[in-house]
Parts: sequence; C-alpha cells; structure tokens
Amino acid sequence: MKLKKLISVMLIGACVCSMAACGSKKEEKKIESADDLKDAKIGVQTGTTGDIYCSDDFGDDHVERFNKGADAVQALVKGKIDAVVIDNEPAKAFVDANDGRKILETPYVEEDYAMCFKKGNTELEDKFNAAIKELKEDGTFDKIVGYYIDGTEEKGYESPADVDHSNGKLVMATNAAFEPYEYYEDNKIVGVDVDFAQAIADKLGMELTVNDMEFDSIIAAVDSGKADFGAAGMTVTKEREKQVDFSDSYYTGKQMIIVKK
Repeated sequence: MKLKKLISVMLIGACVCSMAACGSKKEEKKIESADDLKDAKIGVQTGTTGDIYCSDDFGDDHVERFNKGADAVQALVKGKIDAVVIDNEPAKAFVDANDGRKILETPYVEEDYAMCFKKGNTELEDKFNAAIKELKEDGTFDKIVGYYIDGTEEKGYESPADVDHSNGKLVMATNAAFEPYEYYEDNKIVGVDVDFAQAIADKLGMELTVNDMEFDSIIAAVDSGKADFGAAGMTVTKEREKQVDFSDSYYTGKQMIIVKK
C-alpha cells in the first residue's frame, strides 16, 4: 500500500509540475491588425515615431524600446515580443533577412519625412527647401528612390565631376541603421537620405560630412550645433516641431507592423 501511495504522489506531482511548466510558457499572440496590438508587447526603435505612436496608443507597459530596429526584430524572432512597428522600407529589409516574419498589409500610420534644423536657422532651411524643390522637379530625387527603393535605376546619385564645394561644410546627423534611407555598405554610409543630402550640398556648393549616431540623439545634435541638419527618415510631429524646425516634406513613409507568419 505504501508503495502504491508513493507512486500516486509521484504521478500527481509530475502532473502538477507539467501543468506549472505549461502555465509558465509565454502565450503566443496572433496579430492580424493594429487592433490586436492593445494586448501585445510591441518592439520599437527608441525615439522614432513608432515609439511615439505606440506609447500614446497603448501605453509604456506594452512598448519595448531598442536602440536599433534590427534588435527589435531579433527580439521578435526569439519570441520575446509579439510585434515590431517600424518604417515600411526598413521593415521590408528586416523581413527579407529573417524567415518566418511578415508585414501586415494595412499601415499602422502614414507620415511625412523631412530634414530638421536648429530653431531659427531660417536661412539654411530656405536654401534646403529651394534645393529640395529643384531636385524633385528635375527628377534627381526620383532617381535616388528608383535606385534604393523601387529597383528601377542602376545607380544612385553621383556628384558632378566639376562640382564646387567652396561655400563651406555641412554636417548631417543620422542613424545609419535604417536601410534603405541610411545604412553601411562597404564601410560607407549610403542610402536615400545620404544621396539626397549630397545632391542638396552640391546645389549649395558645400562639402557634406555625415555623422552616425543613435536616432534619439539627432535632434540634440542639431539643437546644440554639433550638426547643421538631421536626416534619418524623420517624421514631422508636433512634439518635434517644439524642438527643431523642418524642411518641406520630401517623401511619404508608412509605419508598418512586423509579426510572426
């Protein structure tokens, strides 16, 4: 009898342990739309509009912040979070590099990208706006987008051989972890924003220097004068307009949701 009771106790204990183990396993959430994010853990890149929108919509308890979008995606791959909200084009690159992930069809939000300047630097802002207008009208920007995004061009922007950079230097603050807008290729920062900034600098007769930093450091760098302008797929928001001035918008982007297939 004692042996039978011992066996029974062991079996019951095993069942309890098994149930406890099952209960401790993270429940996998099915994310099919933005509405499903309300009970999810959402990965975002610190300081981005994905961070701002998700924090406003769902609260800080549901948001996990990462210095790089790639780190957020890796957390999704490892099952530590349920979804990632990030810009459309980087989202495509991340999904291509990580099997078993997909982008939901409906955008989380649409937004306008612009370049930012220190408050009150209207002279530089006006020069940029004039150059942006010219480069969009003459097709230069479309060619840059065609190379980095649409795949319709064989090369990006190249400075003319006779370009004059005698009007001084321009320092651009960016976050080079945001393909295809800015990223490293052969130890050089390239991308839509970099090529477009170079084209603008050429128009202004100025030499361009690109400084890579964390995304949430860009506005501080511009405000302190360490950089003349910031460009990093940056969305114009009311909160950011309190800190910096913005150029005219040059591209419309989308915040998308990456989930497990």
